[in-house]
Amino acid sequence: MTRFGSGWVWLYVKPDKSLAVSSTANQDNPTKDAASKTGIPILGIDVWEHAYYLKYQNKRATYLGAIWNVLDWKAVGANYESNLRIHCLRS
Repeated sequence: MTRFGSGWVWLYVKPDKSLAVSSTANQDNPTKDAASKTGIPILGIDVWEHAYYLKYQNKRATYLGAIWNVLDWKAVGANYESNLRIHCLRS
């Protein structure tokens, strides 16, 4: 909810393998130099108005509340595990 305007919310893995949540403006993401916090995204939530306007109009909070009902946590977990394997290979 703190993202003013268009952007994304990210759950990502930091270089130390811990999880973090942040948001980025517009098309930026945690893998880009423009991001203030960097890491490998394992879940992204679109908070651009086009993602929710037809169903929720300008009610971003309602959209973000409803998103929890459709998240595929098995897929997010698989992304996390895959990321850890990649980090282990680099170490």
